[in-house]
Amino acid sequence: MKVTVVGAGAVGATCADNIARKELATELVLLDIKEGFAEGKAQDMMQTAALLGFDTKVIGSTNDYSKTAGSDVVVITSGIPRKPGMTREELIGTNAGIVKNVCQNILQHSPNAIIIIISNPMDTMTYLALNSTGLPKNRIIGMGGILDSSRFKYQLSQQLGASPSDLNAVVIGGHGDTTMIPLIRKATWNSVPVTDFLTAEQQEKIVNDTMVGGATLTKLIGTSAWYAPGAAGAALVEAIVRDEKKLFTCCVALDGEYGQKDICMGVPVIVGKNGWEKIIDFKLNETEQAAFNKSAVAVRNMNDVLKTL
Repeated sequence: MKVTVVGAGAVGATCADNIARKELATELVLLDIKEGFAEGKAQDMMQTAALLGFDTKVIGSTNDYSKTAGSDVVVITSGIPRKPGMTREELIGTNAGIVKNVCQNILQHSPNAIIIIISNPMDTMTYLALNSTGLPKNRIIGMGGILDSSRFKYQLSQQLGASPSDLNAVVIGGHGDTTMIPLIRKATWNSVPVTDFLTAEQQEKIVNDTMVGGATLTKLIGTSAWYAPGAAGAALVEAIVRDEKKLFTCCVALDGEYGQKDICMGVPVIVGKNGWEKIIDFKLNETEQAAFNKSAVAVRNMNDVLKTL
């Protein structure tokens, strides 16, 4: 397997580091527009190989897409990160041009690649990638729901005093502070509903803290988070290259599922060697479906901005 990560910033480098450590690829290409940046980070990672015991070959390149030729999976993290007080939506104008250009260059050299979008605003960037490339919809995947679900499990673990790995919980909808939907009704602690252990107030706090998880970290750190987004991207790569048939929440193209069409949003999907392979119907109740529909309106409003660029 050959994997490319476009964007050697904090998220891209963390994603690449996880991929290398797990030996998810024989060859891993790290690409960036900044001169020498990807080369330096790739060399730094390779100098950990003897210490960590991995054999993945990490190659850095400054904007030379020929180095990415024959990639099976490409992760796009390119674009400007959020700063304190910024919403993901404010990044559309700058990041749309970057993501579209990256997709075009990647497909010239890797026409069969599965493309993973991490760049924000992720739902809109996934929609842009799908429509600008004309690829089959199963080969364009937005990562956001995996990250949001991991943050949801973290908040649950803090309230329950539980191991995050014992929790099963998902977030659907848009990847935004006001558009994501943590499905606490369906969250379980080793198969037991978490609602059996939490008060209504605790449940509300968990949901609210999950929704502003990214903004909270941006305020604390001064920029977008990178450890969890990078690990989430690598987890998605792993599900593909190892054909794991993982059930993840990912941003994918909807064609009537969950009552929506001509939009990319976070829903539960099975992920394997072909990308996302099928959408799972979680049987939302009336309140959850209403929240999903409201989220879709917000995502469509963001997508409409693309028409003005």
